Amino acid sequence: MDSLRTTLTGGTACEVCGRLPHPRRLRLTLAKLVAVAPVELALHAVVLAAHPPYLMSVAVLASVTTALVIWVVEPSTMRLLRSWLHAPTVRPRQGIGTLWRIRVTLDDRAGSLESVTRRLAVLDANILGLHVHPVDDGVRDELVVSAPEELTAGDLEAAVAAAGGRETHVWPTTALALVDGQTKALSLSARVVADPAELPHAVAELLGARLVTDRAALAGQLPGDVLKVPSPWTGLFVFTRPGEPFTPAESARAHRLAELAEAAQTISR
Repeated sequence: MDSLRTTLTGGTACEVCGRLPHPRRLRLTLAKLVAVAPVELALHAVVLAAHPPYLMSVAVLASVTTALVIWVVEPSTMRLLRSWLHAPTVRPRQGIGTLWRIRVTLDDRAGSLESVTRRLAVLDANILGLHVHPVDDGVRDELVVSAPEELTAGDLEAAVAAAGGRETHVWPTTALALVDGQTKALSLSARVVADPAELPHAVAELLGARLVTDRAALAGQLPGDVLKVPSPWTGLFVFTRPGEPFTPAESARAHRLAELAEAAQTISR
């Protein structure tokens, strides 16, 4: 269970399979050198200073170095350097451009999304993913688009506004945003089952929201920008996403995760 939890909660783990990127050979070699070199130097210095018999020196160096490196130093170093060791190599990808996530409210009528699509096509921006959430005053669309590198968030906001969009929010994203919602929800559910204490972090990641630890920070927030989720331990978790009201579907997903965490905690007792 601990190994599963470690894999699933890794900051660089794949959201689909839960595995960390395989470390590059050069980084792995450097990490092992960082782990071994200080121990070797320290032990050799101690042995040379003590001047024990030759066979004893060899035995001490071989046994102590092996035990420390394999069981203590190397695992600790690997954990300490984990984010650097498993960081994926960033290479430019030809023909894909920059990925952006767009959230926009549209009128719930035929042709609204088509207008946005036409405006984005003029900018040579391609829609790669789309999720639609019904809201009180229309529909809240979440799009993942690929756009030429010279385009800015302001360019995309202006295009969407010209198509009739309102309450538009645009920010850079990565290819992980293309993971379908069902797969992402299942991955986060696995995290919660492995460790129910992951609930608030899983909800925050699922909804792109921030966990509120100081209730005073909610002053001035609109009711729709605040989401309260039952906590199996503390009564309520509170999340906020200023300027991005939570949809009924998002609220339902968060509450299902909370129920899953409570069930997993009950089973583990």
